Amino acid sequence: MLKLHTYGLLRKSFRPTPAIRALRTCWRERAEYVQQAGICIQRMQKALTEMNIQLTTVLSDLSGVTGMKIIRSIVAGERDGMILAGLRDPNIRASKETIAKSLEGTWLPEQLAILQRQLADWEHTQRQMAACDVDLEVLMKQMPAAEVAPVEPAGPPVGTTTQRKRRTKRSRNEPDFKLAEELKRVTGVDLTRIDGIKVMTVQTLITEAGLDMSQWPTENHFVSWIGLAPQNAVSGGKVLRKKTRKVVSRLATALRMAASTLRESDSYLGAQFRRLRTRLGNPKAITAMAAKQARLVYRMLKYGQEYVDKGTVQYEEKYRLQKIKMIAKQAAQQGFALVPLVNFA
Repeated sequence: MLKLHTYGLLRKSFRPTPAIRALRTCWRERAEYVQQAGICIQRMQKALTEMNIQLTTVLSDLSGVTGMKIIRSIVAGERDGMILAGLRDPNIRASKETIAKSLEGTWLPEQLAILQRQLADWEHTQRQMAACDVDLEVLMKQMPAAEVAPVEPAGPPVGTTTQRKRRTKRSRNEPDFKLAEELKRVTGVDLTRIDGIKVMTVQTLITEAGLDMSQWPTENHFVSWIGLAPQNAVSGGKVLRKKTRKVVSRLATALRMAASTLRESDSYLGAQFRRLRTRLGNPKAITAMAAKQARLVYRMLKYGQEYVDKGTVQYEEKYRLQKIKMIAKQAAQQGFALVPLVNFA
């Protein structure tokens, strides 16, 4: 192996800079704590269900402010449903009476013990995540800002000049500092303008792939490195099957999760995802849109372009024109010609 590497017969593997590696180590550790916190919440939900406490049916998130206040009060010994329901946040849709009714159950000692231990574990993960956030903020501030003057690409621009208002909602697991501002400073572009891409996804992308897109000659190489490109099985010049490579990639997982949120997005990418889902099915559509998002990220980081959404209307119009062109071509092959209808008043 060493001799092959000496002769240059092996392709080099991607290795980010020391600054990115330090950032990646901290971010991966934090991701493990986020996963552990989720497991603690699931176990608390199971303990409540075993006691016939249906709190999760009236609260959308048990780890929210109201949910954790009620859990802490239960662990502290409170059993009165009305007193526990009085801890609800004013923004909760469920009424105080509804929450009190969901807290009518059997208080089993063994399940209360589980609830207490899982609450302690959850609070421990929150403290560990906060400690990671402190280190993460220091590492982000040490990274240099992106160059101001971008390099103009030879290909088409990313998006169009049409701008659409977007609603941004902060994730519950997002670090407790201005991570979005730091990411925009080090990248030089706002990657969250891509529909489905959130701050957490951008941070995963930076820690896994770095900021230098010149490591990959083209965007197709970048997509293939992530593990989102199809790998065709060809025999005798015939494609037998098309599948993506089975790779363990945190970035591929993050992009697939981002693509899955396009289901109800009122955007160009959302309309494209819904069209692909109808034709290919949900899993293949998610992979295809994740690859699309990866290409957009590659162009933005390499060329310094800002992404502007084209909108659902423009995608539908483009699809309509493509369909008309295809039908006209099929008609011409059969010796016919399409004649547009004219409305006479």
